[in-house]
Amino acid sequence: MGLLSLPIILSAVLAAAVEPPKGHPWLAPGPNDYRGPCPMLNTLSNHNFLPHDGRNITKNKVVSAMSSALNFNESLAALMFEMAIVANPEPNATFFTLDQLNVHNVLEHDGSLSRTDAFFGSNHIFNETIFNETKVYWTGEILDANMLANSKIARQLNSKAFNPTYRFTSSVESFSLGEVSAPIVAFGDLQAVTVNRTLVEYFFENERFPTELGWSTRKEVVNIEDILRLSQAISDASNLITTDKEVVSTQRRDLHGGLY
Repeated sequence: MGLLSLPIILSAVLAAAVEPPKGHPWLAPGPNDYRGPCPMLNTLSNHNFLPHDGRNITKNKVVSAMSSALNFNESLAALMFEMAIVANPEPNATFFTLDQLNVHNVLEHDGSLSRTDAFFGSNHIFNETIFNETKVYWTGEILDANMLANSKIARQLNSKAFNPTYRFTSSVESFSLGEVSAPIVAFGDLQAVTVNRTLVEYFFENERFPTELGWSTRKEVVNIEDILRLSQAISDASNLITTDKEVVSTQRRDLHGGLY
């Protein structure tokens, strides 16, 4: 799941290859390297946790990359591979390429936070205009589930309004919730369900781990329960229907406070 303008003082540092995390310097993709619609998989390839050319991505490589870079446990990383392998059309495939993920409406979908819909052009290259639309709803320096959910809803609404081929199934919704919560998983506070906006913007814009900004791989292991809980938090925040509980509670406080 183009971005923030970083302080000028960092420009010289960012121009050179660095080592975030240790032993995995960032290297921009070359003209013959594959990249896809997922910023995190692209980032893992740019840091050579996954093959830098974006080819021959096997289960073992995904498990190793997710564990080393993000501290995912093995079963969660294996699940990520199983979700991606469907993009390879070959029967009984044991690997996928990042280019295969670009096929529209397999895993890639409309309403991305950082890519334009396939109907309008490239569905996998970072689009600054689209990302600027997303950032409008990130109204604080610390992003929470509500801000991320608002940007998700807005992108879907924009896509539905202007894309005549708009498609967003219940399966896509499940993927989308996981994608929108991914910045918290990678860079944020799993318990508070928050993440520093600067880290997220830097990541999307550069497809690079934000080590220069102080990030490091989390020490606690991430498991499937964490992903499900965060996805549910985004889902709850995406609900546009409110209840009367807050209103009733406020009225009771006012009455007991002697304001009426």
